[in-house]
Amino acid sequence: MIDETFVVSLRPTKGKSAAKALRKEGSIPAVVYGLNEAPAAIAIQAKIVARILASETGMNSVVYLQREGTDIKRHVIIKDVQRDPVTRRLVHVDFLRVDPNHKVKVHVPVKLLGVPAGVKTQGGLLDFVHREVVIECLPSLIPTHIDVDVSGLNIGDTIRVDQLGLASTLKVVGDAHDVIAAVKGKAAEEAAPGTEAAAAEPEVVAKKGKKDEK
Repeated sequence: MIDETFVVSLRPTKGKSAAKALRKEGSIPAVVYGLNEAPAAIAIQAKIVARILASETGMNSVVYLQREGTDIKRHVIIKDVQRDPVTRRLVHVDFLRVDPNHKVKVHVPVKLLGVPAGVKTQGGLLDFVHREVVIECLPSLIPTHIDVDVSGLNIGDTIRVDQLGLASTLKVVGDAHDVIAAVKGKAAEEAAPGTEAAAAEPEVVAKKGKKDEK
C-alpha cells in the first residue's frame, strides 16, 4: 500500500479532443468503478500513474484517490492501463475501488529462485510455465511477488500451484494443479514434431498385415 493521497479531478467532458487537451496538460483520462457505485470519469496526472506502476507493488498498489475540492476519498488499485502503441505513453487508466475489509482478486507475479539441479548437473531445461497466479486476499496483504525455489528440481520434476506453500491469508484462485515450473530434458525439447507419429507408424502397418493373413 502506498501511504499517500493523490488528488484527482472530475472530467466534465469526454471524447478524443478532451483527452488530447488533458494530455497536453500532463494529465490522462481515467475511470474509477466498483463497490456498487456509479463509475466516475476523472483526470489524473500521468506522472502519478507512472510512479505507482514503477513502485514495488506496481498495479497491485493500493492508493488513496481524493476528488479535488471535496473530502471524498477512495482506496483503489489499477485494474488496466492503455498505452500508445508507438510511443508507449500512458493514454488511459482504469481504477477499481476496493474496501480494506473485503478481499480482492489480483494477479501476482511469480519469481523463481535458484538454478535447478536438473539444469546445473543434468543438462535439462527450465520451463517457466505460469509467470503469475491469481490471488484472493485483503488489499493490505497483497504480496509484491511470490517466491518459488526451484533449486531442488531434477529432470522430470515440476512445481504446481498447490505446492507454493502460501500463507493462510492468501488463497489461490484457479486450478491448484497448474504447473508453475518444470525441468525437461533437452532431448524432449528438441525432438521433431513428427517423431512420435513416425515411431508409431510401423505398429499400425503390422496390425494391418495380421488382418490380411486371416
